[in-house]
Amino acid sequence: MSEANDNVRYPIGKFEPQPFSGNLKEKWLTDIKFLPTDLEFAIQNLDEHQLDTPYREGGWTVKQLTHHIADSHMNAYIRFKLALTEDNPTIKTYEEKEWANCTDVFSVPVNVSTTLLHALHRRWYAAIENITEQKFFDRTVYHPGQQKQLSLWDLLGMYAWHGRHHVAHITRLKEQEGW
Repeated sequence: MSEANDNVRYPIGKFEPQPFSGNLKEKWLTDIKFLPTDLEFAIQNLDEHQLDTPYREGGWTVKQLTHHIADSHMNAYIRFKLALTEDNPTIKTYEEKEWANCTDVFSVPVNVSTTLLHALHRRWYAAIENITEQKFFDRTVYHPGQQKQLSLWDLLGMYAWHGRHHVAHITRLKEQEGW
């Protein structure tokens, strides 16, 4: 993959695990807290044609991205809750590409997913805002697709990145298209 292609596909770079720091914890928690608002602003005033525009050739449309974030973050919330209440549970994976092509993605307005994300992220943030450094590493899940154990710290970083990653897809597309 070319560097230019990589910049379109990964506009904020690929996720890189980071060592724990209090500042990074606050940043990632803030990313989780404000992702719904950031996404809502990114898609604000887009018409149907714009929502049906892929962020890159062969990529998902803005509509698919918006619904995908909701799908992904619902799974993330469940993964966090499982990790907080069970000892190293095996999480359920899902076929995100298939989910992005389900009929609801094309028939349900994007504001349904942004509304869902506001409620979901409020619950998610409340569930994790006071987690200690020790608990971020003691509580884990087993990801069968990656065939490895992931700590809550790993998950927090991945999902904070994930939201910023897809919002950047949308904002870059808007800049590129002059919307």
